[in-house]
Amino acid sequence: MAKVFIDGSAGTTGLRIRERLSERKDIELLILPEELRKDTSARAEMLNKSDVSFLCLPDAAAIEAVSLIDDPDTVVIDTSTAHRTADGWVYGMPELTGLREQIKTSKRIANPGCHAGGFIALVRPLVEKGVISPDIQLSCFSLTGYSGGGKKMISEYEDAQRSALLDAPRIYALPQSHKHLPEMKKLSLLNREPVFSPVVASFYSGMEVSVSLSAQDISCGLDDIKAVYKDYYNSGLIRYDDSTEGGFISAGAYSGRDDMCVAVFGNDERITLISRFDNLGKGASGAAIQNMNISLGLDEKTGLVVS
Repeated sequence: MAKVFIDGSAGTTGLRIRERLSERKDIELLILPEELRKDTSARAEMLNKSDVSFLCLPDAAAIEAVSLIDDPDTVVIDTSTAHRTADGWVYGMPELTGLREQIKTSKRIANPGCHAGGFIALVRPLVEKGVISPDIQLSCFSLTGYSGGGKKMISEYEDAQRSALLDAPRIYALPQSHKHLPEMKKLSLLNREPVFSPVVASFYSGMEVSVSLSAQDISCGLDDIKAVYKDYYNSGLIRYDDSTEGGFISAGAYSGRDDMCVAVFGNDERITLISRFDNLGKGASGAAIQNMNISLGLDEKTGLVVS
């Protein structure tokens, strides 16, 4: 039975991973007493005792946690931003070309960011297949539920006395310096970071990422893009699905799930690429557990909600 430790289990992602794994009979969760949760020596002991350790920590703390690990067999799955573009770390999105096999053998796995994962799922296949140039300047909007902001934002949105401004969607990261931009560029095989506008709205969980293209941006037509996606996403937890809710696309359609759908809409002149998933599922804890399952040689959907 695999021993699993969650360093940072009090945060939103850590709590979700702990809740999910506590229900599994094939996992032994290593849990520190509350009074030792921030004790460095106690954490180091658990990190080295585990077969798999999830890091659900701020970036600096995640880097410190890695430095505490001496056991060469401990698999680390880092949910922070710290190692997503770092040398020696595998990006934990197994649906991308070649990454599933790398995840199987890697001891250092960087879990994707939520916004980034939705963007990369749309763009990476099109760059790989030559549909769009790596030199393209893309623009992306990403609508997320407020749980993506962690405990502080959840508390803010669920406060009965909250500002009326929170009732409407809010664009943020206005200086174009969002922490997901480096991985969005690198993992999409782009030479430029996209113009990125994340939007938070008054619903708990769910995410909808959109990227716009025009005829001059692509080397083929809309139906060809559909074919690329359908061929590329033939395993794992991403699939093509262009169904709508009566002509609308809800960001909450995949709330509570751990899979993702990608789709393309429009015509041969103006095209919209859309991915939908749960920011807490395929965008965080679900992706982390998927990576753990692969690392342990299990069916990658074990313990996940995919329908």
